[in-house]
Amino acid sequence: MVGKRGASATGVARATRRMGSEKMDAAASLLPREPRTERGRRTQRAILDAAAAEFGDKGFHDSSIVSITQRAGVALGSFYTYFESKEALFKALVADMSGRVRDHVAPVLRDHQGTAIAAEGVALKAFLDFARHHKEIYRIIDEAEFVAPADWQAHYLNTAARILERLQAARAKGELGVEPNEAHAWAIMGMNVFLGLRFGVMDPNADLDAVAATANALLRDGLG
Repeated sequence: MVGKRGASATGVARATRRMGSEKMDAAASLLPREPRTERGRRTQRAILDAAAAEFGDKGFHDSSIVSITQRAGVALGSFYTYFESKEALFKALVADMSGRVRDHVAPVLRDHQGTAIAAEGVALKAFLDFARHHKEIYRIIDEAEFVAPADWQAHYLNTAARILERLQAARAKGELGVEPNEAHAWAIMGMNVFLGLRFGVMDPNADLDAVAATANALLRDGLG
């Protein structure tokens, strides 16, 4: 027989498991539903692109599902086929834009034949180009800190992890004189983010090759 204290503990454990299960179910409900057809993929893509423009123009709170579907040219019912809510769409958009930055930079790096330091300059130039053509990324990622904090954090952690992986590979080949760590990766990422803001978003006429070259010289030579 279980005493009162044991019964109480058992009840708490069951409640804790139930709450954990409910949180997992809630998180799963926010994930975008995977389209099963090419038409579905096009529709979902249109919604994501419209959301990027809408959130970029108005911000999360002043945007609506109706305005997003109108911009996308899809029926309101189609929205709920793929997304549970505006919050779910925003979370999916943060992940989507983070992935698009990665996919924009990755092929440029694959084709690069120079040193690891020079590769960071190539990666920066590619990012500056992306930022210039997708200025909304700054507003969306900034708002994500409050609307979708886990996705906001994942965006930066994953970006820094990719940079650190490149630096560690360069160190293994003898191309770097120091053992790279997380601080190095975040320093490079921070520089890239603010260069993108200044010369990709604020100044549409800046010479991006020159900006990337200046930043890359800083990495290569330092300020000493």
